[in-house]
Amino acid sequence: MGPDATDAAGSESPVPFPRRAGLFSVGPPSPSDCFSRIAPPARVPGPARLSRRRRGLLPCRPPAQMRPSPMPMIATPSVHSLALLLLLSFFLGFAFEDFFEQRKSARPGGVRTFPLLSLGGGVLYWLDPTHLVAFTGGLLVLGVWLSIFYTVHLRERDDQGERNAGLVVLLLNVHAYLLGAIALALPHWVAVGVTVTAVMLLTGRDWLHRLVRKVDTREITTAAQFLILSGVVLPLLPAEPVTPLTSITPRQVWLALTLVSALSYASYLAQRYWQRAAQGLWMAGLGGLYSSTATTVVLARQAAVSESFRRQATAGITLATGIMYLRILVVIAVFNLTLARALAAPMLGLAAVALAIAALQYLIIKAPSGEATQPSERGNPLELGAAAVFAALFVAISLASTWVKTEFGTQGIYWLAAIVGFSDIDPFVLNLAQGGTAGIGEHAVAIAVLIAASSNNVLKAAYAVAFGGRRTWPSAVVLVGLAIAGVVLAAWLAKIAA
Repeated sequence: MGPDATDAAGSESPVPFPRRAGLFSVGPPSPSDCFSRIAPPARVPGPARLSRRRRGLLPCRPPAQMRPSPMPMIATPSVHSLALLLLLSFFLGFAFEDFFEQRKSARPGGVRTFPLLSLGGGVLYWLDPTHLVAFTGGLLVLGVWLSIFYTVHLRERDDQGERNAGLVVLLLNVHAYLLGAIALALPHWVAVGVTVTAVMLLTGRDWLHRLVRKVDTREITTAAQFLILSGVVLPLLPAEPVTPLTSITPRQVWLALTLVSALSYASYLAQRYWQRAAQGLWMAGLGGLYSSTATTVVLARQAAVSESFRRQATAGITLATGIMYLRILVVIAVFNLTLARALAAPMLGLAAVALAIAALQYLIIKAPSGEATQPSERGNPLELGAAAVFAALFVAISLASTWVKTEFGTQGIYWLAAIVGFSDIDPFVLNLAQGGTAGIGEHAVAIAVLIAASSNNVLKAAYAVAFGGRRTWPSAVVLVGLAIAGVVLAAWLAKIAA
């Protein structure tokens, strides 16, 4: 570039001068405050040196791509969101005042305070939904005020001797404030869910405290162990077979154990801590989820002790078997939906027949005066001993199924199903449902499951007669009939498959 091209300042190309980003700066500089720095010319000798040393600022108009875009507008809250905000905050305040109505002491919150807090939180969130400066400031102010209130009233006692200030009161005020932003920013079901949960925790205080005092510490420890085994150990187990003897994987074994144990544990807790579970047929129904075989033994023994248990035992044994069919179908559906569809018609049919007969038995047999029930002591299905036995049976049956299939074919699996039915059929059923025995079609697996369930019914019929005698023989006859029906259905499936 020659000296003539740089002597005149007006001929120099302006370079935009970068602005320092400030608190209120948005985008590039605007035409009103844009300046440019004169570009330094090339180094040339002579008189042009003065122009090279010259520096100055000239106003400029930024190019189109640097012009500021209009500030985005904040979306206006919908009428539905505002109505939901007011409704939920009023509901929360109403529950708050109703719960503390009997306590004549100062507690901040209620049907007026909570809607105002929610509206305030919603407005502050709406003013600055990006940086949440105003919303955070309002939360800090509320926190400071609640802290002062808690400190002042902590030493006071109400009429019932309880402290005048509790953390639940403070947390509900914070909840009401946060509800404004939740109702405006998140889906409506989130706002409804958190509010209903808060109300249930508030109004269920006495029930929750009684539950804590009633539950044994060992139950909490056992449940914690189960959470570790299912939430920590299960994901770490390999999902590939570890031996050529069976295609079942350690993760499949543990997953089956987790499912069966969780179902049994729910039934166990209901029978132990729900008083109504020991009345009528509740124990039998829940026992069918736990173990129909164990329930049959318990009810037969109760019937043998006293005539007053005959009605409950007779109908309960049949009911537990009907629930067993449903439980097997649900467990299979979790692991193999195709197999569950193949078994749906026969399993649901057998379950319907069993439940209908149980209802007739309960209605026909006359209830003796002063009918009573005795709680049955059962082992916790989540104890490590029970879990270890189930896992060992699962692996053993998987190995036996593979060997029988190799040596005797599909007919050998049918004979194995008949033998396994005289013990715990869950490991066998789950092994087949997860494909633990290769080379067996869906119809063959369905036939094996029906045979195992029928064989198990014969075992329960023997238990009913052995422990209950003549008082439970009608249930034994029903169980044998269900076993025969299961074998007939299995033969029907075999004919269809052929």
